[in-house]
Amino acid sequence: MKLSHFSFELPDNLLAEYPSENRDESKLMVIHKDTGKIEHKMFKDMIDYFDEDDIMVINNTKVFPARLYGNKEKTGARIEVFLLRELNEEQRLWDVLVDPARKIRIGNKLYFGEDETLVAEVIDNTTSRGRTLRFLYDGSYNDFRRKLKELGQTPLPKYIKRDVEPEDEDRYQTIYAKHEGAVAAPTAGLHFSRHLLKRLEIKGVKFAELTLHVGLGTFNPVEVEDLSKHKMDSEELIIEERATEIVNTAKANKRRICAVGTTAMRGLESAVSSQHTLNTHDGWTNKFIFPPYDFSIANAMVTNFHLPKSTLLMMVSAFMGHDLMKKSYKEAILEGYKFYSYGDAMLII
Repeated sequence: MKLSHFSFELPDNLLAEYPSENRDESKLMVIHKDTGKIEHKMFKDMIDYFDEDDIMVINNTKVFPARLYGNKEKTGARIEVFLLRELNEEQRLWDVLVDPARKIRIGNKLYFGEDETLVAEVIDNTTSRGRTLRFLYDGSYNDFRRKLKELGQTPLPKYIKRDVEPEDEDRYQTIYAKHEGAVAAPTAGLHFSRHLLKRLEIKGVKFAELTLHVGLGTFNPVEVEDLSKHKMDSEELIIEERATEIVNTAKANKRRICAVGTTAMRGLESAVSSQHTLNTHDGWTNKFIFPPYDFSIANAMVTNFHLPKSTLLMMVSAFMGHDLMKKSYKEAILEGYKFYSYGDAMLII
C-alpha cells in the first residue's frame, strides 16, 4: 500500500466544527466486514450489536488545556505555545510547539497571563516549530500546574477555526477520562453518554480500560509514498493487569472485543504476547498500523471518520479491508456524515 491509495476529496463542509447536540445522537455507520453490508443508525443504537460478556476497550486518557498564549519580551508579539510533553518536573522543562516559530529563538522570554506571573525561557530549538521551554515560577509544583491549567485553553484541532467556547471544555473530553496527559482527545469515545454506558452495563457488556496519552504525532501528515518509511511519534501507554484479565477471558470465550477508537486499538496491538493474548504494559509505543496487518486482540472497532492520507485512515483500512473502507467513505460523503474530531462515528463488526 502506498500513500496515494489513501487520497480522496473531502468537502470542507463535512469537517465538524461543533459536536452533536447530545453525545450519543451523532450518526453511526455500521459496517459488517464479512458481508460488506452498510447500515445507517444513531450512535446510541450501537448497543444492539453487543451482548452479555462482550468487551469494550476504552482509552481513559484525559486532555489537558495545552494551548497557551503569551507575549514575547520587548516586542510584545503574541505567541501561541502548545504544550506537548513535560520533560522534567523539578526543572519545569516542557517540549512545546510555538507559532509563529520564526520569531522565537534560544534565550527569548515569554510572559503569560495579564499579571505576567508565569514566565518561560526558550532553552533549546528541537525542530522548526518545536522548542524546549523552562518555566520560571516561584510557587510549588502544584501551584505551577494549577497556573498552567488556569491559563491554558482546550486544545481543539487547528481545522476548527472558531474560538474555544465554554462547552468545549466538557465536550472535548470523554466522560470516562481519568488520567491527564493527552493533547488531543481519543475522539471515538466522545460519543458515549452516561446513559448509554449505563445501558451497556445493564446488558452485561464489560469495559477494559487502558491509558494512551494521545500526542500530536498521531495527526502528523504522512509525507512518504512508501508507508513502511513513516515514523510515528512515541506516546505513553499503560495497560494494567485488570484490563488484561478482562480482555483475555473474553478472547478465550470468543466474545466480541471492541476497541473504542484507533488509540485503544493501537494500545492493544502494542502489547500482544507471543500467544496472541494481551500483556500488561507500562512504557511507550510508536506502533504504526497499515495494510496488510493481522490484528491479534480486537474483532470490532468504533472510530470516527478520518482525513485523507492520515495514519488513522490507514489503520481503519487495515482492519476492515481497503475496498470496503473506500466504499464506506464514499457513502459517508454522499450521506453527509461529519468528519474528524467532532464528527460522526462508524462501528466495524
